[in-house]
This record gives sequence, C-alpha cells and structure tokens, in this order.
Amino acid sequence: MTRPALRGCGTAIVTPFTPSGDVDEPALRALVAWQVEQGVHMLVPCGSTGEAATLTAEEHRRVVEITVEEVNGRVPVIAGAGSNDTRRAIATSREMRAIGATHLLHVTPMYNRPPQRALVAHFRAIADAVDLPIVLYNVPGRTAVNLEAATCLELAADRRFVAVKEASGNLGQMTSILRDRPDGFAVLAGDDGFTLSVMAHGGDGVISVVSNLVPAMVVRLCEAMAQGDLVAARAADAALAPVIDAAFCEANPIPAKAMLAMLGRMHDVLRPPLVPLADAFRARVRAALVGAGALAS
Repeated sequence: MTRPALRGCGTAIVTPFTPSGDVDEPALRALVAWQVEQGVHMLVPCGSTGEAATLTAEEHRRVVEITVEEVNGRVPVIAGAGSNDTRRAIATSREMRAIGATHLLHVTPMYNRPPQRALVAHFRAIADAVDLPIVLYNVPGRTAVNLEAATCLELAADRRFVAVKEASGNLGQMTSILRDRPDGFAVLAGDDGFTLSVMAHGGDGVISVVSNLVPAMVVRLCEAMAQGDLVAARAADAALAPVIDAAFCEANPIPAKAMLAMLGRMHDVLRPPLVPLADAFRARVRAALVGAGALAS
C-alpha cells in the first residue's frame, strides 16, 4: 500500500445537534462546506470532538456519509471508527469504507487498558480486515492507555498505518517518533497547543479542534511551518493562543460548541453526559472570538 500524504490542518469536526438532540444535517453540511472553502487539508468526523461515544451506529454512519458527500473528493475524510471492542472496530471500519471514507482513525481502546502487545494485535486485526489506510490516535488522557513510541514505530513499519494523531502531551515521546519514523509515516499534533512545536521538530500538521472555529488561522500556521517561515508561523501561533485557551476552558467539545453557536453555525446542544458551557466562561470565549476577528464586538 502506498502511504498517501497527510499534511497540514485537519479539522476534528464537531457534530451539530438540533434543539431536540438529533443530528442537525443542514448545519453539518454547511460546516463541512465552510471548512473546505477555508482551505483545511483534511476532515475528521466522529472523533472525540464529534461526540462519537454518544452517537448511535446509524448516526455515526450518517455523519460520515454527509461529510463524504459534501467534501466530494476535495480533501481526505478520516473517519473515526475506534472502539474498545476489536470486533466492533472492524465492523465500524467496514461501514466507513463502504460509504466512502478515505482513511480510518483508530484510537487506543479505552477502559480495558490493554498492554502494548495487545495494542499491536488490535490495530493489526483492523488492518487485516479493512483495506483503508489507518491513522493511529493516541490520547491517554481519555483512554487511560498510552501508545508508547516504540509501539507506534512498530506499527509504522507496516505501510497500512499512515500516520499518528499524537495527543499524549509528551513532546519527548512525539520527537522520538519523529526521529525514528519510516518514510511516509506522518506525525500530526493531536493538541492545538502543540502544533508549532511538533511541526518545528519535523511533524506534518495537526488534527485540530480550534479549526472548527477559525480554520483559516490554523491553515495559515500549518502552511507557514511547511514553508519554513518561522516568523509568520510564530505570529499565527500567537494569534491563535487566546482561541486555543478559550476552546479548552472546559472539556472538549463544550467550549467549541458554545463558540460555534456564537458564530451562528449551530445550536449549543451537546449529548449527555456533556452539558453546555458554564456561564462563568461565556464572556471569556466570546472575547477570544472577537480578538481573533471571527466575531464582531
């Protein structure tokens, strides 16, 4: 398998809901179209930011289907398909392939706390069952298991694994992967605050939450780094910093949905057990959008 290049800004897209709690299909279509128009390089539906954990199987399929339809081949669609049940992960992956996803995003299994050799077995079983390139997703803060650098590199030697979304928060681990990765294996920051650092160490981009809100700003940062323009990249990173800070003042995607509602792009509705942003944070997140030029004062 040839490893398709994954570089730049990928948006971990939120899932809009109607006031009654159903998937808001028109809002999702409009959000996806806007993201592509703003220049993002890939879209990632049904990840953590997309509240995949509380979507039904039918909703999950529909969110990815709509994303594929709206993208219409213009950028890769990396569909979240992870599960802590390997059989379910395979079944979901087959569904994602059938509806046109170009890649799969697979998180380390949560709650079970498998050892590293079990992670290798889990991911290889998925790759054996579904012929789509796989992006590994390491987010131990949510899953309680870390995909160690040596394990990531073991999987990276298999060309069916094309990238890692690294959200461990451990820059040393990320640089270890970057130092020893094989050609064609992409390392993408999994936290917006690490984009500049990861790319400065040779990484390829970010799968971003903040690009839901200000996609062109995140694209600008990634493209400046790719071009070696560190002055422009630092300026872009500094401009993004207040938005990043605001977007994580409570658990993701609570602030992002509040901010998107302020921008008029969707209702501020989340799936329980998540709840809307606390009133104490609303002035802060609004000020961040105003400061970024995304919202009138």
